[in-house]
Amino acid sequence: MRLPAMRCAGQVRGRSGWWLRFSGCSRQMSVAARGVPHLIGGEWVHATPARPGQQPHHNELHSSLFSQRMSPINGELVALVPKEAGSDTVHRAVEAADAAFSHWSRLAASKRAQYLFALRDKVAANVDHIAASISRELGKTPADARGDVVRGLEVLEFATACVPLLSGRALPNFASGIDVMQHREPLGVCLAVAPFNFPAMIPLWVFPLAIACGNTVILKPSELVPGASTILGELCESIQLPAGVLNIVQGGRETVQALIKHPRVQSLSFVGSTPAGTELYRTATQHGKRAQCNLGAKNHAVLMPDCDSELALNSLVGAAFGACGQRCMAVSVAVLVGEARALLDPLCDRVRALKIGTGDQADFGPLVTQAAKSRIEQVLASVEPQGGRLLVDGRKNEQLVQLPSAGNWLGPSIAAEVRPGMRVYDEEVFGPVLSVLCVDTLDEALQLINANAYGNGASIFTASGAHASHFQAQVKAGQVGINVPIPLGPPAVSFTGSRGSFLGDLPFYGASGVEFFTRPKNIISRWPVPSEAPAQSHANMMNIPTATS
Repeated sequence: MRLPAMRCAGQVRGRSGWWLRFSGCSRQMSVAARGVPHLIGGEWVHATPARPGQQPHHNELHSSLFSQRMSPINGELVALVPKEAGSDTVHRAVEAADAAFSHWSRLAASKRAQYLFALRDKVAANVDHIAASISRELGKTPADARGDVVRGLEVLEFATACVPLLSGRALPNFASGIDVMQHREPLGVCLAVAPFNFPAMIPLWVFPLAIACGNTVILKPSELVPGASTILGELCESIQLPAGVLNIVQGGRETVQALIKHPRVQSLSFVGSTPAGTELYRTATQHGKRAQCNLGAKNHAVLMPDCDSELALNSLVGAAFGACGQRCMAVSVAVLVGEARALLDPLCDRVRALKIGTGDQADFGPLVTQAAKSRIEQVLASVEPQGGRLLVDGRKNEQLVQLPSAGNWLGPSIAAEVRPGMRVYDEEVFGPVLSVLCVDTLDEALQLINANAYGNGASIFTASGAHASHFQAQVKAGQVGINVPIPLGPPAVSFTGSRGSFLGDLPFYGASGVEFFTRPKNIISRWPVPSEAPAQSHANMMNIPTATS
């Protein structure tokens, strides 16, 4: 199986070399040998292996080790990524972002919006090219990869129109001769740490809104999928976004920790696993940074006996197995209430019919790494010893023999007779596995959901308004769907994970996102007219001011 073809976009040929590398051009091997570059202060900086006594060129930084990113489709090499950026890279990136902040933050908000309008047009013109990079590095189907980009584009469009949300408040003559104004000011240098599963969407969740608010950004993409972020960097370069407003640093855990701890970095935006996010949130808050961290999930869908069975089953299959189950909003647990148990057999039939592969006809592609595949296979192996039943076993899917053996392929699985305490239920599997539980009442289903540690999303399929109303009032989840499997609103409505799925005070994008990337400043002013305002006595000035004083 060949990797998805990727051709140069006519609109952009950036200096990073990324387009050349994936375009089929004759120079691609020399670019691949240099590895994925950083973007620092408007310059594409290549990491080179460090040698004793060797000084790097101005557009090179030393890195002792590289990771080989192997294709999840067939095991071929697709990228060389620095394992860690190194302290010199971190220092240069923060210095560049901080220097850019001094002028970018003073630029008129309407002018910043013009840059974002231009970026929006560039991203829209290059959706297919960014999607091809995602398919190549992550194995997403073409349609799913395009959806990744388009969903991010929607948030970028919101950022272009966020200027009214930056307006302050005014209370003229709040007290005798005293006016009060509240302004919203940008934070400074903001750090965004993106996950592997949405290489375009998550960066576009963060950096456009952050820079619209007047901040500068350091983006740390997942080392597993650096291509989409690199292309976004080239698109920013093509619109002549001022140098240092967006910087991209490659690396791993040590790189992120060094960036968070840097005194000039003001905030952390993170999407990823619970262990990593919890550690980074702790580091950020201990160093006085504000943070928003979207973590793991265990999303449940409740099917009531009166549901539209076709809608419910089709929705459930798509939400559980789309993107190979590698979504933070994937449905990983189906709860069948009462007579809805009868839907289990037709559910299994639909799942067995799913097509695995990378083309337009495929339903989902491979897992991100061999390690992820091995972990999920271990979870599946635990189901029956712990009392469950594997009604569909993805390890035995007949399509696997037709797929590259070096790829990370796994078929869809359905585990039945699952209960809390089993590994398949308690862990975030993050793969093509759906657990099915049967209960007698809606209240039992709610008990299950609310006892689970996570709180990203939950859905109910029902024809009853009473059931829907009871569910939405009682369920403890940030996003609630009624006959909707993945309940995500438009970008104007912030992503609101709760409980174990979110750490922080303000969620991503929407009005809350603007609040996150700005801080209020109150200005209290008095302009006395000498002929009208008697001077306050010393005694009066010693008293605490009040609204009537």
